[in-house]
Amino acid sequence: MAKNLEMKFYSNRSPKRGYSWETPPAPIPETEIVETLEADAVIIGGGISGLAAAARITDRGLSGIVIDKNAHMVALAGQIAAINTKIMAEKGIVIDKKLLAADWLKVSGSRVQEDLLWIFINRSAEGFEWMLKLAEGVLDVGVYVGYRGPVFNEYLGTHHIFQKKGVEKYKNFGGGMLACEILEKAFLKNGGKLFRSTAAEQLEKDDSGRVVSCIAKGADGKYRRYKGKKAVVLATGDCSDNEEMLEAFCPIGLRPAKRFPRNGNTGDGQKMAFWAGAVLDNPEWAPTLHALGFCGFQGFFLHVNQRGQRFMNEDTWMQAKSVRCLMQPGGDFAFSIMDAKYLDEVGERWDIIGGQGMAPLSVVGDKYNPEMLEKEIERNISVGYGFKADTLEELARLCDIAPEDFTKTVKRYNELVAQGDDPDFGKRAVLLTPIVKPPFYALKWGPSLLDVFGGALTNTDLNVLDADGQTIPGFYAVGNAAGGMYAVDYPLLLNGNSYGRALAYAMQLADSLLKSE
Repeated sequence: MAKNLEMKFYSNRSPKRGYSWETPPAPIPETEIVETLEADAVIIGGGISGLAAAARITDRGLSGIVIDKNAHMVALAGQIAAINTKIMAEKGIVIDKKLLAADWLKVSGSRVQEDLLWIFINRSAEGFEWMLKLAEGVLDVGVYVGYRGPVFNEYLGTHHIFQKKGVEKYKNFGGGMLACEILEKAFLKNGGKLFRSTAAEQLEKDDSGRVVSCIAKGADGKYRRYKGKKAVVLATGDCSDNEEMLEAFCPIGLRPAKRFPRNGNTGDGQKMAFWAGAVLDNPEWAPTLHALGFCGFQGFFLHVNQRGQRFMNEDTWMQAKSVRCLMQPGGDFAFSIMDAKYLDEVGERWDIIGGQGMAPLSVVGDKYNPEMLEKEIERNISVGYGFKADTLEELARLCDIAPEDFTKTVKRYNELVAQGDDPDFGKRAVLLTPIVKPPFYALKWGPSLLDVFGGALTNTDLNVLDADGQTIPGFYAVGNAAGGMYAVDYPLLLNGNSYGRALAYAMQLADSLLKSE
């Protein structure tokens, strides 16, 4: 019999007492529950993690119910990371799994469960190929250009999917919405039942402590019980739209002035798990802080803060740029400074840059498209996310920066370019380009909160654990409602890894539920 050992590193208490979500709600009276529905697995959440799990378990012969509080399908990203897929092999791309794991641990301050990380590493390709198979040959797949520099390892395992031209099997053209549509259609084809506009509020346990059902309110305002004969699975997403949970678990997530709309990602699953006795990730939960506030392109050009001062080595990843910006006076935005040569300067260095923010987000593959980049810059200027001027002094005024401070910074930067060395911040010399030829450009960019990664800890069967490290029978978690795989910083060293994790965990969950029969 397993010993009852306390999980001392983790706590199922929040860092500060007194948050409203810490108090479980009163049980919903039986008289208010109008109906009971039953399946082998009830999956709470109809995003990519929930739909992937549902499609996979029904592929394997189990029955499933998905409930989701959104009225319509929601997908909030477009990239899917997978490791050593067939398309990667065709392009000669191979990821060293051991090196990736080591880098992931470094980014996460070693505060992740390595066994859960290796599920993603070992099963993401399997999950991705399975999803492609569900689409029956109607997809084109591209691999995103990753960062190619010495500062950090960004792995070339980020996939973009598109429906082939002339094919109208799916409503969505590409990205996360297309992935969700593929998975939803497969789930429904397999006999699954999907209930949208249905918000889970409580989990229910039987006398043995097993989670057996959840109570949810439908669009008609009535409560129904959804029973999982084998499992109740959390797939409810993150807590980035919950101010209290951000304060408790990810306070840096409160700092960006901009947030991407998260359609009610209010930590519902994390709260229900907490009430059920689950152990949660320790703070600080990993945020996705992408420099997508305002202009989404920063490049390797001179970065200045709102006082016109250079503040960083510009040769780094988007997450790092966001944090550096937050640390500056004002903190909401900074500027990238370029001159009339910028299109040529990017093109000449195309083979040694890449990665989000360093290359345009819409680039897939290895071909540089200067016309597309120019259009992106002009579009940003037209909406006030950038400025263009014939003199540096005029550009400074447009940015509301003191001209004398700004021109002093540019002068120093041009001196470093002439020297071919950057002793101030250590940027590699090949990315030092002079700012001398008008017109001059200032691209306004800043951090934006996308997601917060943290939730209920699980074992490798994805069975949720309590504070003693014991499984809570019948209770599982996948996707951003599940913990253990992220901490401190979102590992942008492999873009789209949260969607890749959804597919990998779907494979693992189905195996776990079948094994438990």
